[in-house]
Amino acid sequence: MDIGEIVSDSIRYPSSDWTKVIILGILFIISFLIIPIFLALGYIFKVLKASLAGLEELPEFNEWIDMLVDGIKVFVVYIVYFLPAILIMIFSVISIWYSIMSFAAMQTVGTMMSPELLFGMFGGTALAGIIISMIYMLVITPVMAIAIANMAYNDGEINAAFRFSEIFELISQIGWVDLIIWYIVLILIGVVVGVLTGILGIIPVIGWIISILVVYPYINIFYARSVAWLYASAFENSE
Repeated sequence: MDIGEIVSDSIRYPSSDWTKVIILGILFIISFLIIPIFLALGYIFKVLKASLAGLEELPEFNEWIDMLVDGIKVFVVYIVYFLPAILIMIFSVISIWYSIMSFAAMQTVGTMMSPELLFGMFGGTALAGIIISMIYMLVITPVMAIAIANMAYNDGEINAAFRFSEIFELISQIGWVDLIIWYIVLILIGVVVGVLTGILGIIPVIGWIISILVVYPYINIFYARSVAWLYASAFENSE
């Protein structure tokens, strides 16, 4: 299955059962209660597993404890993969705060050191840190997608998301070019969805509800389906 087929099938897939899309949307709406967000992540992971198993219908909302556990596992994988970026961002925020505090102190006490120089030292470091963390997240995201798919393929075994040699071997079988093309297409679709939700946001309350209840769950199911097909292509290409 080429990238065009992966994308077209994945776009159609969520519309096979709008009720389940809306149920997922409800979980997103009440995600401030904490547990529902893990259930939502668990269901998206379930979509990934079902797609890898070759099922054409959206999976049922059942086995809630398993969904919760899977959602927590996915969250842990996110944290581990994004941890370097998170740490760099924290350092950047601290640098910005320190430069502001130092500038305020110099204004109060007076100093021979130029405020612009001090702000440039810490502010420049912070800006560099933010840029580095953004680049890291941009690069690691598709790798993490394959890692989570590998976890799904291995029946939810979390260690499978960190078998880096296995994951990079799978990416080689998929093809780095295909992975990059798929990723670019998803980014473009994300931009379109962002514009759409921005337009819906103009409509008070109703626009926000439609975005969270329909658009956001739809795009997440689409994403899980496309990751599953991309992962499966590794085995097709190796034959």
